[in-house]
Amino acid sequence: MNYKVLVIEDEPTLARLLSYNLAQEGYETTVVDHGGEGLHAAMHGSYDLIILDIMLPGLNGFEVLNRLRDSGNKTPVIILTARNAEEEVVQGLKHGADDYITKPFGVAELLARVSAVLRRTQSDDGEPTSSNEKVIQAGDLFIYPEKYEVTLHGASISLRPKEFEVLLYLVQRPGVVVTRDDLMNVVWGFDYFGGQRTVDVHVSSLRKKLELGQQSVAIDSIRGVGYKLVMKKKLETR
Repeated sequence: MNYKVLVIEDEPTLARLLSYNLAQEGYETTVVDHGGEGLHAAMHGSYDLIILDIMLPGLNGFEVLNRLRDSGNKTPVIILTARNAEEEVVQGLKHGADDYITKPFGVAELLARVSAVLRRTQSDDGEPTSSNEKVIQAGDLFIYPEKYEVTLHGASISLRPKEFEVLLYLVQRPGVVVTRDDLMNVVWGFDYFGGQRTVDVHVSSLRKKLELGQQSVAIDSIRGVGYKLVMKKKLETR
């Protein structure tokens, strides 16, 4: 099934980023850059998900969300909020948003949240989804991308969200050297202002947690370049 996603975002670069990456994953995307026009599209179109910015010309995101819910429209909504904008998050959730993403964000986080909301809302509608759940295996490591869960030797591993995204990106490219810049752009976003030290800290933490196993999976450092994931067993997706 090709899910249809409505993106209501007025910042051109971010709108292109959202549209491109969603399309790469097979989603059909429509982009609108004005609050009032976005509300009209949401009310008169058929969409499986709406990604809604808060700061919009015309109607702001809260007004769009309120009018949608007041009209009985139950289309799942993910709101885009600014960093440290806890009040925006709380207000959005109170008025019926299904989830939120804080800017700047990484592509991996975006796709994981979109998938999770769709899976959850489709499940709420009574459609079975568990049998089709994607599982990625690397040695004795099992990753559940849609649930942000990881197990090693059958035991759950507690990872912070960015640790999970770093691990998922590396596992999907076994044996391939991934640069620090690649990880920064994918996990933290193209407009993240932190340094590469952030990547190193998260990889160091990941290593310590993976070392609790029997080394069927490890992250190797490539000096001056980045990292690669090495394993004893072939990567499997089912």
